[in-house]
Amino acid sequence: MTDTTRKLASIRRISALEPIEGADRIECATVDGWKLVTAKANGFKVGDLVVYFEIDSWIPCSIAAFLDKNPKTYEGIVGARLRTIKLRGQISQGLILPIKDILGHMPVPADENEFVEGYDLTDILGIKKWEKPINAQLAGVVKGNFPSFIPKTDEERVQNMTKELSKWTSDTNHWDGSPREVPDMLWEVTEKLEGSSMTVYWNNGQFGVCSRNLELIEDEANAFWKAARADRLEEHLMNIGENIALQGELVGPGVQGNYYGLSELKFFIYNIYDITDGSYVSPEARRFVVNALNLDHVPVLGLYKLPVNATAEGIVSMAEGRSILNNAKEREGIVFKHVERGGPSFKAISNKYLLNND
Repeated sequence: MTDTTRKLASIRRISALEPIEGADRIECATVDGWKLVTAKANGFKVGDLVVYFEIDSWIPCSIAAFLDKNPKTYEGIVGARLRTIKLRGQISQGLILPIKDILGHMPVPADENEFVEGYDLTDILGIKKWEKPINAQLAGVVKGNFPSFIPKTDEERVQNMTKELSKWTSDTNHWDGSPREVPDMLWEVTEKLEGSSMTVYWNNGQFGVCSRNLELIEDEANAFWKAARADRLEEHLMNIGENIALQGELVGPGVQGNYYGLSELKFFIYNIYDITDGSYVSPEARRFVVNALNLDHVPVLGLYKLPVNATAEGIVSMAEGRSILNNAKEREGIVFKHVERGGPSFKAISNKYLLNND
């Protein structure tokens, strides 16, 4: 399930505060499935509502000047990026601030008691999602914005889905919340690849190639179009004759440093979107189509059931491991997709990968 309105800054509740061995001035806070280091001087208590900023948030210096002594500019905003870090042996992912600290940044006067859990502050506070800059080979010539009839690809992190996870791993409910007699919930688990998001589509006789955020004019120097032509994707989609989009990860030379050391560009498919129906096809149907067309599919690790009462922390630990594309590399993470058409999905990013490559 894609997420096009990611809450990078929102009101969350502290569910736990734990000491950090050998540290007198800092402690570990838990917010949903995230753990982060915060100063004891903040005086936070379990149950407090706070402003939580997720990793990869680009935060203006006016809100948190202490994040970087040498602030930089990203998309016109002077600030800093939140990364995954380790302090005194504790992994820290994100930042929490008292609600009162952001009141001066609200467009209209507000009282901190007015805020409720889940309230989205991303746009209000001018928070941007930091993304790696792309090189000229990927940028291409822009044809227009990303097509409105296709969802962008951005799976939600499991740490933001603790409530859903509790429901999905219950022994009494189906994934949509309805009662079930047998506690079976199968998930396709695939490797999340380090590359650049790519979408190709066939819609009412028109073929298009897109990067994560834009549709691109055909250019023989552009990596996305090179991969599309190499795989004969226009021909394949035209022969299928349905309005569909193939979505996946472009990896190889010239893409994000070619993490896996591949000798040629490869388009690894992880989604097929039925444009007419407005939904993603099932994982089984997707794998069938990809195999029938002799295209590349993201590595499938298997079909699994989540343990009853599984935790976000436990699933994140499952993300660690070696990449199937290159055993010498730590994999970026894993993606869970329910086997039913239109079912839920989420990702878990390896903390080991983030600490070494982020």
